[in-house]
Amino acid sequence: MRMFNLEGHGTTVKTEAMAGFTTFLTMMYIVPVNAIIMSNTGMPMDALITATALITIFSTILNGFWANTPIAMSVGMGLNAYFTFGLVLGMGIPWQTALGVVFFSGIIFLVLSFTKFRVWIMESVPKDLRRAISAGIGGFIAFIGLKEMGMIVDNPAVLVSLGDFKDSNVLLGVVGLLLVFAFQAWRVKGAFILAVLCASVIAWVTGLAPYPTEIFSMPASMAPIVFELDIASAFSLALLPVIVTFLITDMFDSLGTLAGVGYRAGIFKDDGKELQKTLEADAAATVAGSLMGVSTTTSFIESASGVEEGGRTGLTAVFTGLFFILTLFMLPLFKAIPANAIYPVLVMVGVLMFSELANVNFKDIATSCATFLIVIMMPLTYSITNGLAFGFIAFLLIKVLKREFDEINAGIVALAVISFLVFFFH
Repeated sequence: MRMFNLEGHGTTVKTEAMAGFTTFLTMMYIVPVNAIIMSNTGMPMDALITATALITIFSTILNGFWANTPIAMSVGMGLNAYFTFGLVLGMGIPWQTALGVVFFSGIIFLVLSFTKFRVWIMESVPKDLRRAISAGIGGFIAFIGLKEMGMIVDNPAVLVSLGDFKDSNVLLGVVGLLLVFAFQAWRVKGAFILAVLCASVIAWVTGLAPYPTEIFSMPASMAPIVFELDIASAFSLALLPVIVTFLITDMFDSLGTLAGVGYRAGIFKDDGKELQKTLEADAAATVAGSLMGVSTTTSFIESASGVEEGGRTGLTAVFTGLFFILTLFMLPLFKAIPANAIYPVLVMVGVLMFSELANVNFKDIATSCATFLIVIMMPLTYSITNGLAFGFIAFLLIKVLKREFDEINAGIVALAVISFLVFFFH
């Protein structure tokens, strides 16, 4: 335990273990949630459950040993929805090619993690636009959750309208949504997984879904998805904006999470060494995840729950990863969970991400227009890429029109040019 320097961080093995278990409970939901979301691409759910559990175990333990920070990692919410509904179902890209996109974004992120690029890009993009990106992704995944639950449906006259609330499955989604709202409001630990399980029990009791015949089994094979990524097809100029979108979103998501969790607990020192190593682990995990057959891996904000329990070192992350081994053997239970017990979690995650808008300065016209377009265009066009493109182009254009050249930098110009490519290659 000497490598974790527990004494120097003012913690103990027992404290780190309890913190790791707390983090595990709060983010355990990601295994069934990610599997159900990504299975919409045609990928087998059994293999996805195993892959999601394994990449969570690998990335979290890797970070524990490499960076010595209590940050847990897994497949990122938001980008997994974009992978499924934006790329594969929306753009018609085969899931193998989409995995290639994730691979390239991970490789670039990994290379850049060893440079000062992350500092440059963070300084280039105004904080308000970073907050808008988070809120836009929140609106996007909440929209997906509401659609998949049947609470909103397509309407040829007005595009979308309310679904059939007499439908039992829709009502199950409503109940699940109320449950996750309530548990979140009461600050219940493990609110997401508890809401999913409660909604599932209701579905099993009322006959909306079959009871699980067993709880545990041996892990399913990952053979149908492991190493199935199509790198050659992803290596194209037309997909460059999508690769950049995954890169930027993962970077902002990770840095935002690490800032919120790490600095509050005093985990990251002024020299930035721990932050640098955590980003390196994050990037390496994304590359490994694409090889395993899952979308972008990122740092999880749920790590805050473990930090609140006293977790201060990488031992917390190691314990969290070890606890996730249990999920490898819970395939029958996860498969018995109905989809409408899962999708309310997307809505709640969307709400939490959308709250970033509270900190945006809407007095600046360039910021307000860019923020509005980012937030509204992501769900309306079913694309994070399009939302970013509209926002960056609008921000640059308005700043030029107002001749506020001192607020324009090379980073903004580069992102606006890439954004223009989104429409050029659409």
